[in-house]
Amino acid sequence: MDITIRKPTERECEACGRREVWNDATGTWRVAVANDDRRVGNVYCIHEWDINGTFVPIESDGVDADA
Repeated sequence: MDITIRKPTERECEACGRREVWNDATGTWRVAVANDDRRVGNVYCIHEWDINGTFVPIESDGVDADA
């Protein structure tokens, strides 16, 4: 059974609406841009990212090694 650990690639602050995407080239989060709209949010916000338990970081191929 192969297991892959995934990481989130986007996030949104529940308080101010800031949206960020992960940039593999720089290894950092960047403000998301869609249709020339940058969702930067509030500069004074202590961002509360949309961590609600729906993202599952462990992904398996579904094949049991004992089968």
